[in-house]
This record gives sequence, structure tokens and C-alpha cells, in this order.
Amino acid sequence: MSRSEPLVVTPRLLREWALPMPGGGKESRGTVLVVGGSRHTPGAVMLAGIAALRAGAGVLQLAVAESSATALSISVPEALVIGLPETAEGSVAGDPPDRLTDLAAEARVIAIGPGLDDVRLAGELLERLLGAAGPETSLVLDAYALGALSRSPDLLRHRTQPVVLTPNLTEARFLLGAEPGDDIGATAVEIAGRYSAVVTLYGHIADPDGRLWREESGAAGLGTSGSGDVRSGIVAGFLARGAGAAQAACWGTWVHAVSGQRLVPRYGRVGFLARELLDEIPRTVAEV
Repeated sequence: MSRSEPLVVTPRLLREWALPMPGGGKESRGTVLVVGGSRHTPGAVMLAGIAALRAGAGVLQLAVAESSATALSISVPEALVIGLPETAEGSVAGDPPDRLTDLAAEARVIAIGPGLDDVRLAGELLERLLGAAGPETSLVLDAYALGALSRSPDLLRHRTQPVVLTPNLTEARFLLGAEPGDDIGATAVEIAGRYSAVVTLYGHIADPDGRLWREESGAAGLGTSGSGDVRSGIVAGFLARGAGAAQAACWGTWVHAVSGQRLVPRYGRVGFLARELLDEIPRTVAEV
């Protein structure tokens, strides 16, 4: 496939690229560990974590600033929630406790970034978690984890684990070190090649080998607070089920977009909330 000829992600393409359907108990569908959530933004981790479960992950673990952990554990009773050391300002500290690195070593997927708010501390945390991750652990990097990666682009070099980056256009600018051009697909391909990771950017999904897909169902309403956290969680959930990085990104991008389309008759093209996407995820997947 050439870079100028992206494949359009359609239900037919997805049916021919079916998601794994592991049998057995919840462990067969993998553990997702979501790490982020400053004192002021634990909801980002909640959105990503619930999205992962809705996408089919079997076990959910959430790690947030200590001051938010109890409230989050009540809000998401399906998850194991641990508190992380935080600064006086409420940011997650960069030196994670042994409990977190132990969980990272056993997780099938680690999603890092939702709700973090200090790029320097996010970089320290990212480096420690990458060091703790198992050799086959998949990684999803979002939000401030992407800003941290842009400052240390060698962090992913020579890593064999599947990695998916889920930037918005602002984060893409940091990853590139320049303003993205009008050709978003080409931008996604450039980022994928630079960081040796699959990238999903504004409806375009790129593999480091140059392959490119385009999702055409997205609506303006997806540009709402928390929507990106939902998208990263969906991708993490598909990775937990055993999907490859490009497959999880294509499925995740399409399911996120179509879940938004399903809300349009109820709320209009804009005005629905990111949390309202969550209940649409399993129905959207089931109808493929």
C-alpha cells in the first residue's frame, strides 16, 4: 500500500480483520493498567479505564494521584485503584511506588498519560514504566505522555512491544517539532516512522512500515473534553483482547467515531459528552 492510497476503514474491512475473541475467564481478555490522573483530573483515567472494559478488556487497574484514589475506586468499582505519590500542586510524582511497577510488569496493556499535567514528571514516570513493562506488554501513550516522549524520542527506540500513540493535533505538533501540514495522513506516517509506533491522529492511522488507513465517520461532536481519553481506552481494550497495534488502532478509531455518530440523533452533532460515548462502544462493536 502506498502512502498516497490509504485504506478506508469500513465495517467490511473490520469484519475481514476480526478482533480476537479469547475464551475462558476474564484473565484471557487481558489486564489494562491506566496510569495518569492528577488531583484535578482523575476523570480522564476513569474515562479511559471504562472505555477499555467496554471494548472487552477483562481486568482493569487504575493508578492516580493519592488524593483521588478513594473517590475513583468508588466511581469505578470494577477496577483495582491505587494511589500514587503527588506533589503539593497535585501532580503525579515521577517516581512510582513498587506497587505500580509490579502491576506494570504483569499487565497486558499499559495506557499512560490521561490526566497527567506536568510534562517533566510525566517523562520520569514514563521512563520508569517503560523499564518495568514486560517484554510483550502493549503500550498506549496519550496526552502528557506524548509531550514527554517528544522530549525524549529515544525512549521507544529498539523496543519490541506494540506501541500506539493517540495524539491530537496539538500533541502531534510537539511530536513533530513543527506544525502539522494539511495532509494529516502524511503527518501520521511521519510520526509513526519517527517513533517506531502505530499512530492514530484525527481519523488517520499509520503504521511505521508506511501503511495508512483513514476513518471517515468522525463528527464534530467528538471534539469535546475527555473524548481523547475514551479513544485511548478503546485502543487499550482491543490490545488487551490480543489485537495487534495497527488492528487495535483502526478498530479503536472507527468505534470511537461511530459511537459518536450514534449519539447524534439524540443530542445533535455537538453537545454530547465523552462519558456518553462509553455505553455505545459495545453496541458499536457488536454491529460490525
